[in-house]
Amino acid sequence: MATSITIEALTAQAFADFGDVIEANEGDGFGINQGFTWRHHKLATVSTDQPTDDAIISIFSSKNRPAPIAINMMERHPLGSQAFMPLSATPFLVVVAKAGPEPTLANLRAFVSNGKQGVNYGTGVWHHPLLILAPQQDFLVIDRAGEGNNLNEVMFGEGQCGQLDVTDLINKLTNSRE
Repeated sequence: MATSITIEALTAQAFADFGDVIEANEGDGFGINQGFTWRHHKLATVSTDQPTDDAIISIFSSKNRPAPIAINMMERHPLGSQAFMPLSATPFLVVVAKAGPEPTLANLRAFVSNGKQGVNYGTGVWHHPLLILAPQQDFLVIDRAGEGNNLNEVMFGEGQCGQLDVTDLINKLTNSRE
């Protein structure tokens, strides 16, 4: 049986070991465009490993996974950061482990965004691929393109997998849309 992983609220302080929380807070930044626009400035920094790398922008369209969500693998990008910002105000889940050796279930932390927050995974930070609560969700993604292998994956053996019990979160999301 899979071990349940506790889901925490996503905050900048709780997520600091894994990267940045991308969030526009009241009062941060400055006015531009003759005062018609407020710029929430430098919410995260894109990292690339080599001077010839490019920072690229993509849109990922993701589908939800069956509940409870099995956590049987993790991935990392050793040559650059990777940022995800939801294109709708819909909460999503983040499962991470610190950069370094291959993670174990005991090293994992899980967070739920408030739907207006994104994340920027630091270079080499282990994370699970997108985990959404809605049936479908789109994300603006900023990451690295360049030479070299920028993806490492680790699969957990049977009996070493975790799970996220998301039924209450999905019900809350469904009820808030009705």
